[in-house]
Amino acid sequence: MPEEGDILKKIRKNNTREKEVVQALEKKDRLTWEEDDVVYIEGRIYVPNNKDLKEEILREHHDPADVGHPGQHRIQELIKRTYWWLGLKEDVKKYIQGCTKCQQNKIQHQRKARELHPLEIPEGPWQDISIDMIGPLPKSNGMDAIVVIVDWFTKMIRLKATTTNISSEGIAKIYRDKIWKIHGVPRTILSDRGPQFASKFMEDFTKVLGTKRKLSMAYHPQTNRQTERIN
Repeated sequence: MPEEGDILKKIRKNNTREKEVVQALEKKDRLTWEEDDVVYIEGRIYVPNNKDLKEEILREHHDPADVGHPGQHRIQELIKRTYWWLGLKEDVKKYIQGCTKCQQNKIQHQRKARELHPLEIPEGPWQDISIDMIGPLPKSNGMDAIVVIVDWFTKMIRLKATTTNISSEGIAKIYRDKIWKIHGVPRTILSDRGPQFASKFMEDFTKVLGTKRKLSMAYHPQTNRQTERIN
């Protein structure tokens, strides 16, 4: 670390005082006093609001090899043995976050991320689609949202104005009127609203098409005898 006299000389040259420090000096409560153009607060040297001066103190208490790049709590403890200034904790935090070596050597406590599983490459138009909704938006003709349907293969986009309270059945009707009559039923549906939405969408889609779904148990010939016999 540099000799304390070097930093003290710079502090003496910078005789600015922040409002809170001036008020503390005026109280004369023996916790804050001034001596030889240096303000002491609870026995620590007050550092004026000077960016270069603060960075020098932070650097000399953090970067040298014999100090070892301490963490936030340790560097605060080292600095507060001698110095004090308003916003010290926040300045220390920002300095540590901006230290390249600290970020490179930082121990990761989070669980290791799983491998990414990319989506299958689409084989044809409108076989694989994604559905999303943008909103709420400023109202226009009573509409405050937009349903976005994208074909992965052609990157073709279909937009439909709607409202934020639209149900999956309402989206299914939009798909029937705008997409299905031209391109048919998709092979896969991607949505950030979860698998439950995709399942409910297909349920409502068959409903708006007039298709009645009948579900049976697996390996149950009493219900689905013909298919089970072929299986």
